[in-house]
Amino acid sequence: MIKANQPGKRVIMTGNEALARGALEAGVDFCTSYPGSPCVEVAESLFKVADACGLYGEWSVNEMVALEAAAAASFAGLRALCVMKQNGLAVTADFLLSLNHPGTGGGLVIIVGDDPGAHSSINEVDSRHLARMAEVPLLEPATVAEARDLTRWAFELSEQIETYVIIRVTTRICHARGNLILNELPQKAEREVKVEPWDRYLCVAPMHGMVHSRMEQARKLFEQAPFNTYSGPEGAESVVVACGPAALYAREALELLGLEHEVGLLKLGTTWPLPRETVLQKLEGAQRIIFAEETDPFLEQNITSLLAQYGGKVYRFYGQASGHISGEAGPGLGELNTDLVAGCLAKIFQRPDPVTVPQTGHLREILQASLPEREMAMCPGCPHRASFWALKTALELDGRQGFVLGDIGCYTLGASRAGHMLLRSVMCMGSGIGLANGFGQLHRFGMNQPVCAVMGDSTFYHACLPALINGIYNGADFLAVVLDNEVTAMTGFQPHPGVGLTAAGERVRPLKIEDVAAALGLKAVVADPHRLDETVEVLFSLLQKKGVRVLILRKECALTAAKKEHRLYRVDPDLCAGASCGCNHFCGRVFGCPAISTDSGGKALISDVLCTGCGACAALCPRGAIVEAAATEVKP
Repeated sequence: MIKANQPGKRVIMTGNEALARGALEAGVDFCTSYPGSPCVEVAESLFKVADACGLYGEWSVNEMVALEAAAAASFAGLRALCVMKQNGLAVTADFLLSLNHPGTGGGLVIIVGDDPGAHSSINEVDSRHLARMAEVPLLEPATVAEARDLTRWAFELSEQIETYVIIRVTTRICHARGNLILNELPQKAEREVKVEPWDRYLCVAPMHGMVHSRMEQARKLFEQAPFNTYSGPEGAESVVVACGPAALYAREALELLGLEHEVGLLKLGTTWPLPRETVLQKLEGAQRIIFAEETDPFLEQNITSLLAQYGGKVYRFYGQASGHISGEAGPGLGELNTDLVAGCLAKIFQRPDPVTVPQTGHLREILQASLPEREMAMCPGCPHRASFWALKTALELDGRQGFVLGDIGCYTLGASRAGHMLLRSVMCMGSGIGLANGFGQLHRFGMNQPVCAVMGDSTFYHACLPALINGIYNGADFLAVVLDNEVTAMTGFQPHPGVGLTAAGERVRPLKIEDVAAALGLKAVVADPHRLDETVEVLFSLLQKKGVRVLILRKECALTAAKKEHRLYRVDPDLCAGASCGCNHFCGRVFGCPAISTDSGGKALISDVLCTGCGACAALCPRGAIVEAAATEVKP
């Protein structure tokens, strides 16, 4: 449906699909991304129709390269889109804060997905501050339909003022579904793209004045933008200022409280630079101004500053900064929703909370007592489970209290019980091996503990190569362990340079991790983590060596493997001794596979609903009680 050229047709799309549709309706030519939730499906949706829509799509090695490639397409006059999550925008900062100076050619739009509540992130950074720092236009859709419309307009805006435009969306916009009416897709004429000799894109300090000039152009255009709307009485004494999905929450909350005819609602879709005259006009009669936004008090700070300079009177402000508007876990923490906003407004206006949940008392206690505690776990058959067990065992055998540093990916669970609490650090992509460069120099100060850094295969290409080179060059002492499950698993199984597959599905020569290491003068060792005894021996041996060493623990992701060939395992009841076995139910309790539970006698049970057939439990069982079985033999 995303590529349907049926103007006027009403369809239902997710926010991510709507953003992609908006890019198609704008005639986008070039799209790059590094996968990251909550907005990964924007790029995926475009890549699926790339050939049919005359679009080049690329999973780039990281967000910096993705933005640089998209900028090059813009310089050549093409319309380009770059998609990333909030952490990725930080990765681009060096180029992001330079690209604003020379400006752009064809429309260049960056879609950044923020994640209030950190549903799929290590943090809940508000990326709007980077737009303000870079002095570029910032747009925030409040609905699925507006996500499409703002994306179309963003390309036009970018070309009109000759700089890139950032669209900030949040998890609830990305994953919501909504109605929209399709517009016509442009017909792309064949053209020859050429970079002329006089095309120069230099970042030099004197260009800073041009940045300010473009922002003033954007501000004037924002004054007439249809994405800034006001509802409620004119000259209202109380006005709620909102953006993004919080604007919908505020509208519903005012209706629940019966305040929609007393309190104004100013919804801003263009949040930086502020449409100054619009804001001053709509807030002219206001005495109380309430801000509804996620996550940081971005509008609150900017509008209070604006009113201090131009307002000329005293206002009362209520928002995240003042503590009157609160997310799930407190002001500026977690997501907003209609109930939370209604509760906050009820306190401000001294009204009864219309959505107070009645106290269930003993019923709540009964439910809490009867429901088992659940924690995050790796998927059944995940090779990382075996990798962490092998690391734990080898470090114990070494006996020098070695430790493991990590970063972001499925293997972040190495910091929890699922990974035996092994990870000492989790910061950002590539931070584990970066920290290992520092720890790996402390032997000169008497430290004798082995240092290990774990990273994923996609992360290796994304952020680890500079730190690996640094360690080799400066003679650091650490073991780099690459958990290679042959896919970017955490964000939806996208390919990376080691897979040998492009975003378009084209087969290319893979850049194997061991070949990259060899080019740096390192002989990488490759092991199968499900061959536990062998892996432990290899790890122990490497821990005894000095300098930078690379170990690749390679095993295909269990979920992708299961799509090709699904094997099942069963427990031989005559061999499994259950709780009386010396293994102490190691396969399920310690190794933590969610496919394994126990019966009333403490004997292991394997669920064929969850079992991915990895065989790790069979390799672990000291009695050989777990054997491969036909599907008809397995009882869940």
